[in-house]
Amino acid sequence: MENAVIKVEKSGLTTSVQDLGRTGYQQYGMVVSGAMDPYALQVGNLLVGNERNAAGIEAVIMGPKLQFLKDTVIAICGADLSPQLDGKDIPMWTSIFVHKGQSLSFGQPKKGVYTYIAVAGGIDVPVVMGSRSTYVKAGIGGIEGRFLQKDDLLPSGKVTGKNRVRRLPDNLIPNYQSDQKIRVILGPDRDAFLQESIETFLTGTYEITKQTDRMGMRLNGSKLQHVTGADIISDSIFPGTVQVPANGQPIILLADRQTTGGYTRIATVISVDIARVAQNLPGRKLQFEAISVHEAQTLRIKQEKILHQLAVGAGVF
Repeated sequence: MENAVIKVEKSGLTTSVQDLGRTGYQQYGMVVSGAMDPYALQVGNLLVGNERNAAGIEAVIMGPKLQFLKDTVIAICGADLSPQLDGKDIPMWTSIFVHKGQSLSFGQPKKGVYTYIAVAGGIDVPVVMGSRSTYVKAGIGGIEGRFLQKDDLLPSGKVTGKNRVRRLPDNLIPNYQSDQKIRVILGPDRDAFLQESIETFLTGTYEITKQTDRMGMRLNGSKLQHVTGADIISDSIFPGTVQVPANGQPIILLADRQTTGGYTRIATVISVDIARVAQNLPGRKLQFEAISVHEAQTLRIKQEKILHQLAVGAGVF
C-alpha cells in the first residue's frame, strides 16, 4: 500500500479505526458509532494538525503494537495505557515526531479504558455513510468493518496542518478517576417512575457490571420502580440515554447504541460527561446528579471553546 503509514504488529484488544461517527442515518436504523471518548480523539487530532473529525485508532485497555512505515507526527490522548516508543516511555496529550521504523507499544493500563492514537493526516480508510468509524456488528467502516488484525496496513491522508510539537495544558487533561458525580438531565420518561425511585437514582451508588461494551453499560444498584411498567412505544435514543428495563437496573447507552428503544428513560448523561462514564472499568461505582438543560449547554459551550482554542493554536505550548 503506497501511502501506508502504520503496520499492525500486534492487534491488542478490540482495536479499531474511529472518528466522531456517522450522523444523519439514524432515521434509517444506522447507529452513529464513533469514538467512545470524543474529547480525547478531537484533542489528539488537533495536536497533530488534523481536523477534529479525522479518523484515529481507538485502543482498549490492552493497546496494540504498531510499526511506523514513514516519518509522521502522532498524539496519544485518553486512557493512560503506558505508551512507549521503541521501549521508552512517551508523554500523553502531546504531539510527538516519530521516524520510519519506530514502534509504538503499550504496557500496564493505569487510568481509563479507551485511548486514541491520532496520526498526522488521519487514518485514510474508505468513507461509509459519511464516516470512517468501524461498526463491527454491521461490518462497515474502518478496515473491512472489523477490529484491527496483525499485518494490517493503515494509510494516512494528506497532511494539511502544522506539524509542530504541542501539548495540552495539565488543567485541560480529564481526570478519569474523579469521584465527581455524573451529571444528568432527568427524563424524558421520568413520570414513568415512582418519585421515590427518582430520588434513589440521584442518591444511590451504582456499580458498573461486566455487561459493558461499546453499545452500553449495565449498572447494578438499588432497584428503580416503575409506575406501571418498563415498556414504552419505541422512541429515539441518544448518547448517554439511561434506560431502565423491568429489572429496575439502569443501562447507559454509548457509542454503538441502537437508534430507538422501548424501555423507559429516566435520564440522559450530559455530553461532556459521557467520556467520564465510558472510561470506567467494571467494578467502578457511579453516582448521579441532576442539572438543568441550561447548565448542560453551558458546560458543552465551555468544552467547545477549549477545542476551538486548540484549533487556532491558543492555550498550547
